[in-house]
Amino acid sequence: MKIFFIFTFLLGTFLYAGVQKPISKYIASGGVIDLIYKNSKLYAATNASSVDIFDVKSEKLLQSIRVGKIKDFMGDEIDSKIFSVDVLEDKILILSQGEHGFRRLHIYSNDKLELIIPVSKQMYISEAKFLDSHTILLALLGSDLISYDLASKKENWHIQASQSKFSDFILNENKTRVVLADESGDLKIFDTKNSKHIKTLSGENLDNVFKVDYKKDIIATAGKDRRVVIYKTKTGTAYYKMTNFLIYAVGLSPSGNLVAYASDENNNVTVFNTRSKKNISKFTGNKMTLTCIVFLSESEFVVASDDKVINRYKIKE
Repeated sequence: MKIFFIFTFLLGTFLYAGVQKPISKYIASGGVIDLIYKNSKLYAATNASSVDIFDVKSEKLLQSIRVGKIKDFMGDEIDSKIFSVDVLEDKILILSQGEHGFRRLHIYSNDKLELIIPVSKQMYISEAKFLDSHTILLALLGSDLISYDLASKKENWHIQASQSKFSDFILNENKTRVVLADESGDLKIFDTKNSKHIKTLSGENLDNVFKVDYKKDIIATAGKDRRVVIYKTKTGTAYYKMTNFLIYAVGLSPSGNLVAYASDENNNVTVFNTRSKKNISKFTGNKMTLTCIVFLSESEFVVASDDKVINRYKIKE
């Protein structure tokens, strides 16, 4: 009996030796829908009408940018969800929920919030990112992609990028290409200057891709089919790893050498090396469904969820 208990203890120690807890946390105004890291700051888009800005080094809340509340179909005032946030120089692009299901788009600069696209345009925008200081890229719910000129307030181009419902998009580092993910499981790659279709990546995800990331020559996906897929654009090769649960979030390190993904029903995150495919560690401590995984460096990353808590982790190999 004594030997049995010793064996059980050692087995438990072995199984959980690789599980790591958060080293610190940030508390947002509400559940986090989108999260980006720029110039040592975290920008958290929440479901509480707010974009919260945190200093990564001091881990303090620097500012909360609030958009107006909206009225629901009963006429009651409710918080507006911030669906996406982006930053370019001193400008912050904020896509939020408007009334009647439509979306509105603001740019915050010089302590002022300017309305760029009002609800009256009746647009179902799912995501918005800067291409440059004069141009933004919009993705609509129906997988339309629009290059929009901020000065003229006109479209540079507008395409139907897919016949499937939009899920997510990601720009490469120099913003010349956009990778669009949708319910089909395929990834469509387009040139952001002229909307030319470059390539479709298919056959790896068999269902909706919830999230996609792109660093260097690596593309990673988070799939409803319980697959995290790694595409290597230089070699044209791909592989996937299976889990026992839907994969809601994925993130790549700056080099593309590491990937972190939501790996089980307990909202844990697993990190593995994209070259060797070797698992490095598992990270715990998230209480609700994950929405975003963002690397701060090659050795640290943050995880956001439907909870207010944004957890920060250190990778200890």
